[in-house]
Amino acid sequence: MWEAWDANQHAHNLTDWSQEYDQFSQGGFYGRIDEVHLPEMQVFKEYTSHALGQQCNVWPDSLWLGIPVDERGCRINGHRVGEQDIMCQPGGHNFELVTPDAFGIYGLVVDRSWLARAAGEAARPLLDAGPERLTRLRLPRPTRQATTFLIERLLGMHDARFEPRVHQDILGLALQEILREETPNTECPPSYRHRRRVVDRVRAHLENGAALPVSLDELCRITHVSQRTLRYSFTSILGVSPIQFLRLTRLNRVRRHLCEPGVGTMVGQVAGDWGFYHLGQFSRDYRRLFGESPSATLARHRA
Repeated sequence: MWEAWDANQHAHNLTDWSQEYDQFSQGGFYGRIDEVHLPEMQVFKEYTSHALGQQCNVWPDSLWLGIPVDERGCRINGHRVGEQDIMCQPGGHNFELVTPDAFGIYGLVVDRSWLARAAGEAARPLLDAGPERLTRLRLPRPTRQATTFLIERLLGMHDARFEPRVHQDILGLALQEILREETPNTECPPSYRHRRRVVDRVRAHLENGAALPVSLDELCRITHVSQRTLRYSFTSILGVSPIQFLRLTRLNRVRRHLCEPGVGTMVGQVAGDWGFYHLGQFSRDYRRLFGESPSATLARHRA
């Protein structure tokens, strides 16, 4: 079991995943991961206290299934996850989750070659499909509940009676039931691809060293859309406005630097690098989002 009080630190606690988390909602963060490894299989349950933007990549040559604990919903690659949906992505491929406050998810990652041996031809549609088809899979409620029950029982076992092969076989049967009953959810609003491109252009602009802060008019010029379309694109794909996205991204980048300080790292210098020139306002915004002052973050990680 792993616990963390920083969103990005929490992102690195899941074994063999490459992840980066940005905190979207205000207050002190708490995250927990319960994890078990079986031969060619990883099983976990993750809890995060605050809304997050997650950039994720599962270990190569694997297939990930994600089952939200409740039905309040999240987004994967800008698609809303419905109450009948589970999520799926191949390993070695970047994908994005946007999750709400107090979010729990069960995860099951299996080696592709093991799945092919265990399920035979039944596994072929998932193993051959591209990431876009796999994004959301519809699954009957009883199958979903039976699978999460097995995962919960497995994660709760800490005694000498734990037999990895037995539990792997049981989960293998559950996977075969999922393969038999899942259907891809390919519903997509006509405007989805255009809105996704708008968000991706803004992200690329920031990652390519844009001068900060960036104005709304400049974002419209970069993306060749109106302010209304820009706003709709961000709220539908990420659940936040473009102005919120810019501010949250910059504050999270500052925090990431303060959590990994160099010898001469100073709060004012890092804040200025990310376009925060009014240090008083910056400190208030930082404390409101993360529940502590930027100087406290720096001091804690220096210590």
